[in-house]
Amino acid sequence: MAQYLIGDLAQITGIKAHTIRTWELRYGLLTPRRTANNLRHYDDDDLHRLLHVASLCGHGWRISRVMQLSETERTQAAAQLQATVSTSFAARLNALMTAMLDLDEPRLHYLLTDAINDQGLEPVMVHLVYPLLQRIGLAWQTGALNIAQEHLLSQLVRQKMLAALDALPSYPPAGAARWLLFLPEGEEHELALLFMAYGLRRRGQQVLYLGQSMPLPDVGAACASFKPGIVLTVLTAGMMPERVGEFGQTLRALCPGCQLLFCGSLARHLSTQLPPGAEYISRITDVLEHLDAGRVW
Repeated sequence: MAQYLIGDLAQITGIKAHTIRTWELRYGLLTPRRTANNLRHYDDDDLHRLLHVASLCGHGWRISRVMQLSETERTQAAAQLQATVSTSFAARLNALMTAMLDLDEPRLHYLLTDAINDQGLEPVMVHLVYPLLQRIGLAWQTGALNIAQEHLLSQLVRQKMLAALDALPSYPPAGAARWLLFLPEGEEHELALLFMAYGLRRRGQQVLYLGQSMPLPDVGAACASFKPGIVLTVLTAGMMPERVGEFGQTLRALCPGCQLLFCGSLARHLSTQLPPGAEYISRITDVLEHLDAGRVW
């Protein structure tokens, strides 16, 4: 069973540590134990209990009303909310986290579909999916997630994005800018790249999407054939930081004459050693915002 410090609970649930501590002292909501170093820690039952309370509060319940219920009644009340989805991103975020922890695939599918139908894919990715992935990263560190839970969510999000891509027009307008998108060898997490492919195509750009774990010689061959104006890649975990500079220089040599855009946490290592005609993008959504503002690469 995983163990959490109060800061872990705050990051996973989105509830401030001060609020959690207040609920604990005032209402006895959680029952922390002590580590060998005398640190207060919480378990999976505490996490689920807190997510249920956060879900109810996110739907407009006052905490005083929530705490008048027994734990069984709170769990039942939270489950009944499955029939009604709050439009609040915070409430949806906690509902998704709970469904993922419970491996409740029908509930996850329903929540994602409802959010996308209500808000649109791009706002849902920016304000719901990405914050949820940040919480997942913290949950991995604390042992709150296993690989099945993370894969369930990732595959559902991937399915939604592929369906949205398929619904876009097949052919871009004449004269559209040509983009080549890929992930380098060893890079398997493609949600950010898929989101970029959707955002670019939705804005009338022509996109060649090569996907995960592409060997650089094959990327070079694709560049020679497709002749993109812009090549975009995301670097997060597929290589050692000290290899990033060499990767950038090799890509530049293989794809001459086009703009290179590097995104992702590892790409920060390129910020001081960018090859000619290359740019580091700190947030992948900046690319779409620049296009919306009229920038042309």
